[in-house]
Amino acid sequence: MLNKVAGLARVLAILLAIVAAFVALPTQVPLVLLLLGIIAGFAYTNDDFIRLVLTAVALPIVGHALSAVPEIGGQLDAVMGGIALAVGGILATRVIIRLYEIVRDDLMGLGK
Repeated sequence: MLNKVAGLARVLAILLAIVAAFVALPTQVPLVLLLLGIIAGFAYTNDDFIRLVLTAVALPIVGHALSAVPEIGGQLDAVMGGIALAVGGILATRVIIRLYEIVRDDLMGLGK
């Protein structure tokens, strides 16, 4: 169930990033993208961490490169920035979960 909710949050974050780049929305889009990313982070594992970090680093670079495209470059840059914000939320969740696992394992080791 949690994976389904996290997957839905990931899809909604991507769609919101795309729509927000082309349409002025009255909501706090960055906050919503971050929260959706935090929820989506529960679908990932520790093995995904490096890939997520590389994605978070690459998206703004790609967005900046796409900003040179005439007519829609700014919107493409905004899409990449929005997705990068959601990936930042995913990374925040993974870091917190990993820290919890480290502390839990250390405390369990004290009892042995």
